[in-house]
Amino acid sequence: MAGERDALRERTLVGATAAGRPRAPRLDQPRPPRRRLLPEWDPDAFGRLSERIARFLGTGRFIVWMTVVVILWVLWNVSAPKELRFDEYPFIFLTLALSLQASYAAPLILLAQNRQDDRDRVNLEQDRKQNERSIADTEYLTREVAALRIGLGEVATRDWIRSELEDLVKELEIRQNGHKEQHGSYPAMPAERPPGRDADDR
Repeated sequence: MAGERDALRERTLVGATAAGRPRAPRLDQPRPPRRRLLPEWDPDAFGRLSERIARFLGTGRFIVWMTVVVILWVLWNVSAPKELRFDEYPFIFLTLALSLQASYAAPLILLAQNRQDDRDRVNLEQDRKQNERSIADTEYLTREVAALRIGLGEVATRDWIRSELEDLVKELEIRQNGHKEQHGSYPAMPAERPPGRDADDR
């Protein structure tokens, strides 16, 4: 009885220590994502946004709006009362805003161009593979057409058969006419074949 109690106590202690140990990560399940200090963003979404901005910057609408804003900015800061002016004559704030806009526009345009270059590269690769397949198909069809032409060259056509039959008819007529001139008429065919003819023919 005492031995059984000690064995039960040891099993309980072993189970307790196993439950208290931290579990090893399971290999059949993916690890949970780690927390990062830096913010995460989707590069494709950012790339699409940059392309939209780059497209807008390359339109006449953006140039017109930019010109209208600059003109209104200058007119307001020149003709408005001094209390309402926010950027005096050297227009330092306007220069800062334009330089800031240019500094952001240049990388966005470059990013959009890089994405367009990647798309062009993929399209060129697909076009190259399509051209290779088309060339292979064309070569195969060329070989098949050449084989058909060679095969058709050996096939007897209706005109060739007609011309051959006409030549045979003429030849038979010539032979028949020549045979009539020599013998006057066809020789009579024997009623029975003489015995021993088959042996001589062999």
